Amino acid sequence: MYVPFDNLPEESKIWIYQSNRKFSDDEIDEIEKELRPFIENWSAHGTGLEASYLLKYNRFIILAVNQEIQSVTGCSIDASVAFVQNLEQKYQVDLLDKMNVTFKNGAHIAYKSLLDFKRMAKEKAVNENTIVFNNLVNTIEEFNENWEVPAGESWHSRFF
Repeated sequence: MYVPFDNLPEESKIWIYQSNRKFSDDEIDEIEKELRPFIENWSAHGTGLEASYLLKYNRFIILAVNQEIQSVTGCSIDASVAFVQNLEQKYQVDLLDKMNVTFKNGAHIAYKSLLDFKRMAKEKAVNENTIVFNNLVNTIEEFNENWEVPAGESWHSRFF
């Protein structure tokens, strides 16, 4: 069952998928038209999940589930991963590779391999104050507080 993202409790579980490129506005419209029915039909053992999604910066797809109502299961997680894999194929993007870093570079959002980001840190092209997207957050509360953070306050700090 779809509910607006802002109506989910802060303890809701989230999954963040970052794209290796920015989606066009038309692609975002198409993705939303696919996401809404997926969320409305997403279930665990036949019970609908109270869930939502958020699209940020034309680059991030965030799925969320209120686990106080119904817990996600292996099968429901598999269904979401299959959905994301279909998006990858349709739009020729990488959404599942967690070995990349997305960060703010002025008004631009940059996407680099972990090795490139480490090299940039060594060369001082990025620093502890560079805003990174910490996609390891697990709940809406963590998302709101610790998703966009200075690199020095995230797991990226080991590169400085």
